[in-house]
Order: sequence, then structure tokens, then C-alpha cells
Amino acid sequence: MTLYIKYMISLRCRKIVHTHLDELGIQYHPVNRGKLKVKNKLSPDKLVSLKKNLVKSGFELMDSKKARLIEKIKEEISYLLNNADNFNNVKNSEYLSGKLNYDYTYMANLFSETTGTTIEQYIISEKVELVKELLLYNELNLTEISYKLNYCNVAHLSQQFKKVTGLTPTFFKNIKKKKPALSKM
Repeated sequence: MTLYIKYMISLRCRKIVHTHLDELGIQYHPVNRGKLKVKNKLSPDKLVSLKKNLVKSGFELMDSKKARLIEKIKEEISYLLNNADNFNNVKNSEYLSGKLNYDYTYMANLFSETTGTTIEQYIISEKVELVKELLLYNELNLTEISYKLNYCNVAHLSQQFKKVTGLTPTFFKNIKKKKPALSKM
């Protein structure tokens, strides 16, 4: 069973939520930003108790409609990025609004409150993960990757990559090349 908790965005927040779950004897998988996987279905009484405890601590258990919307946003972002070469000159906001039939401002606010990051920041971090993957496969060079992911140029890709990872794409690629050789020693 997956639950979505609004305003659970920091390590401190996660610790508070963990405490509430432990007090109620609820078994769970590690809590992620705004998302919680409970190992067993919760009884109505436990669910009510959890909601009350969360509210006392400043959190809110989201209804399933909003939670599904967050997941749909993430799915559409993943689809958009994995097919970026088919969506040249498409604004993320227009794509998401058109695909999900919600006002972008509403989606952006809900996403930020739930995950603790903006949709645009989430897209950037997902793009960087794709860049890492493409660099490791070694099938495309940086220019081809920047074109594939609709960056305006390689410098912009490199700038975002370094801002997120602290490394340049080239340095990252070279570290990964050397790693297998080091493990053989």
C-alpha cells in the first residue's frame, strides 16, 4: 500500500513520520520525499490514527486523487524525457497541462508541497540521471546527448550537470571508465 504525505520534504520530516509509524506499529519501507510504502494494508482505525498524528506534526495524508496526479506527473516527465527528440520546442508546462488536463500552476503547487522540489527542478535532476546513463553506455558523445535531450547547447548541459552532481560530464565519464580497472587490483 502506498501513501502520500504532504509537506514531508526534509530528513527531519522523515524522522518525525518514522516515529509516528513506529508508535502505531506500522511496518514500512524507507520513506521517500512525500511517498511511503506500507508493507501491509492498514485497518481503518490505524489509518485514522496515522492521519491524526500526522496532522498534529504539520503533515497531511493526501487523498488518492492527488497522489495519483503526482505519480502521473512523474510518469509524463519520464515519457517526455525518454522521447525528448520527439518533443522539440515543447514547453514542459504546456505538455503536462495538455496531457493531464490540469492547470499547470495547480500541478506545480501540489508537486512542490508534496515532494519538496519544483517540477522544473525534478525535470533537471531526471535529465542529469539520463545524461549519466547515456555517458555510461558510451554510445553518444556530449553533443549528441545535448541534442537528444533538447538542451540549447553542450555548455548548458554541462552547467546543469555540474550544478547537480558537482562534476563535469567528462570527469564523470572518466571516473566510470577507471572504476572497473581499479576493482581488478
